[in-house]
Amino acid sequence: MAQSAAERVRKRRAALRAQGLRPVQIWVPDTRHPGFAEEIRRQCLALAEADRADPDLLDALDAGLQDLDDESEA
Repeated sequence: MAQSAAERVRKRRAALRAQGLRPVQIWVPDTRHPGFAEEIRRQCLALAEADRADPDLLDALDAGLQDLDDESEA
């Protein structure tokens, strides 16, 4: 007899737990929510303005990434 969906899920979760994993629930923004696109646009424009206001920001970020690359090669 074939396993029920609930039994397959139970077995899969047990196998994952045996691997040292645990389930978590993550809440993320609903992209279908009214106003979502407008809020994303507002945030992107604010970030772009912050970049223009601090021309050294990208250089600092690039330097930080270079430091990470150097550490990973060591």
